[in-house]
Amino acid sequence: MKKAPTIRDVAATAGVSVSVVSRVLNDGSGPVAVATREKVVAAIAELGFRPRAAARELNGNALTIGLVLADLTNPFFARLADRIVWEARARGVPVVLMTTQEDSHVEAESLVTLLDRSVGGVIATPTGANIEQWVRLQELGVDLVFVDRSIAALENTDVVSIQNDESAATATEHLLALGHTRIALISGPVTTSTGQARIAGYQAALAAAGVPSDPELIRGVPFRGDAGADAVAALLALPERPTALIVANTAQVQSSMRRLYQTGIDIPGELSVVVFDDNPWTELVTPPLSVVRQPIDMLARHSVDLVLGRMQGRMPVGPRTVAVQAEFVPRSSSAPPGR
Repeated sequence: MKKAPTIRDVAATAGVSVSVVSRVLNDGSGPVAVATREKVVAAIAELGFRPRAAARELNGNALTIGLVLADLTNPFFARLADRIVWEARARGVPVVLMTTQEDSHVEAESLVTLLDRSVGGVIATPTGANIEQWVRLQELGVDLVFVDRSIAALENTDVVSIQNDESAATATEHLLALGHTRIALISGPVTTSTGQARIAGYQAALAAAGVPSDPELIRGVPFRGDAGADAVAALLALPERPTALIVANTAQVQSSMRRLYQTGIDIPGELSVVVFDDNPWTELVTPPLSVVRQPIDMLARHSVDLVLGRMQGRMPVGPRTVAVQAEFVPRSSSAPPGR
């Protein structure tokens, strides 16, 4: 396992003291001979050393984690934040929490703030934008772990998520086994990795069963607002209604279910329902909802372990992806069509 080089490794390679390396990294903090400076710069290049990491070593912020989450009004992210902070505190590591409200501009401002605070690592659910800013964060030596979502263009970033395609496929297969063929899907935006993966899993399950995928039954909607309710209304207005629905956008589960209850539709008599959620209320409503239960505790634990492993130089070079298996829990909201 190759450890990340430290400021002491640079000093040893260049044959100088740590304080000399510090003066080179912090130009103007003290005199350094030209030849000595060249040796230090050559050692930094040879070792692939990250100057920002040196600054953290010197100022004591090496083990501060920045946490950038999308929307704390979403119960999923609220609980994820709580568990990540708990896991970090159990290891004696402070966390600086930022929320973006799914706004790329707010996200960009959050990254600047975290750099100003010299955090050693960042755990984030990205909006999908600000690629240059994320790259800059890594170039400055900040270790980065994406949780729940990822950005395809950032191939060198660690990712922790559930098995999104498999989870959506499992939910779809459950409904297919009950006899449904008109299965609708409400996902997150198709611009997000979770939205793309859950649609892909849903379509793969349909294809394996020989059931054609109807584009009218797929609704990729924003995470904020009442887009779930609007998607439900549009699906129920189709000439040929779906007989089953998967709400794979966690943030829109309550909005979607509220609209279904308001319309008075019989669940599961007229419409079987499966939702992606991990809240106790799904078991308390009538009928209890079939769910894809997302293992938030595991997402938090793996995220903290991974970012701390990077920050402490205990992880091998190269990106790592951790895909946690979600649990499918069938309940009374899903049944054969026309039951």
